[in-house]
Amino acid sequence: MEEHLTVGRVAKLAGVSVRTLHHYDEVGLVRPLARTAAGYRAYSPGDVERLREVLAYRQLGFGLREVAELVGDPSTDAIAHLRRLRGLLLERRDRTDAMVAAIDRELDARAKGVKMTPEEQLEMLGARLYDAIGGAYTATRRTDARIAAQIWEALGDAQTVLNVGAGTGSYEPYDRDVTAVEPSAVMRAQRPAGMAPCVAGAAESLPFGDQSFDAAMAVSTVHHWRDPIGGLREMRRVARRVVVLTFDACEPGWQDRFWLTRDYLPEFGDLLADFPSLAGMADAIGAIAEPVAIPWDCADGLFEAYWRRPRAYLEDHVRRAVSVWTRVGPEAERRAVGSLSEDLASGRWGERNRDLADLDAADLGLRLLIA
Repeated sequence: MEEHLTVGRVAKLAGVSVRTLHHYDEVGLVRPLARTAAGYRAYSPGDVERLREVLAYRQLGFGLREVAELVGDPSTDAIAHLRRLRGLLLERRDRTDAMVAAIDRELDARAKGVKMTPEEQLEMLGARLYDAIGGAYTATRRTDARIAAQIWEALGDAQTVLNVGAGTGSYEPYDRDVTAVEPSAVMRAQRPAGMAPCVAGAAESLPFGDQSFDAAMAVSTVHHWRDPIGGLREMRRVARRVVVLTFDACEPGWQDRFWLTRDYLPEFGDLLADFPSLAGMADAIGAIAEPVAIPWDCADGLFEAYWRRPRAYLEDHVRRAVSVWTRVGPEAERRAVGSLSEDLASGRWGERNRDLADLDAADLGLRLLIA
């Protein structure tokens, strides 16, 4: 028979109050079903394991609603949670160590009377965009099966696949021979055990010979490349087939497709001011384009994922996993989040977007280039 612990014992071991455990029970986060002879809550080993996950995610800054989604994910077992938590903690430790080292270098330089350049002063904040946002990926950027199916179908019968700008590998097909390329050390470090081998490299200079792969894929990464057209041509060089998930920023009125960019974050348009047209990218590799609809309950926390779940954008860890929020800057982010919060509270958001309630999926500009 499994050993059960009383609520008081669990509270003492976990370093939380009994009231906190009662609250977790009430909101359904950790709901022990067993009772002692006196009628008090009794925690099974499984209940304790779930509590451990809840408390760990809470200590990492996740809100209760987000924690509920994480621990309630039926596709994630205890081992997967441990690996995710380990990745998040290692990323936090690495960034802390890097900031301490950068501060020590600046203190040493100032003690010697050496003037630091702006680049050196900003080093402590992280030189690479994905190094700054990568730590949240394991929690929010999960594979959406419907989007994955469209990408994998586009790969056709390719058996060897190169994933360019691979990140943590969310959309890598599990039934192919995959090689990944990713420039960010933080992202590479968070790739789960057993994933495809990943090498450091950039899209614009892929370290492979001509026609080395049956197919090359790139998912939501082209807009971060220094030279998008050059990177696409490199993919065309090393593979016989190219599949790229990207964004159409040239369709008339494209910023009005999504209420977040239309009403709260017009700065999004500035980020794509120099981004190549969809037609230009397609012409560069001889591709056709097909729309990729975003399901209302999209599992992948990309920028547009929460179009029918607006409160998610109020959560810091959701925004941290999306490069847009980092790139628009803190002032624009605070204004957008503040305005959205007010409109949700007043009901204005619901009035303006009532037509979304009956939609199961939305076309918000995502396009799949297939060459």
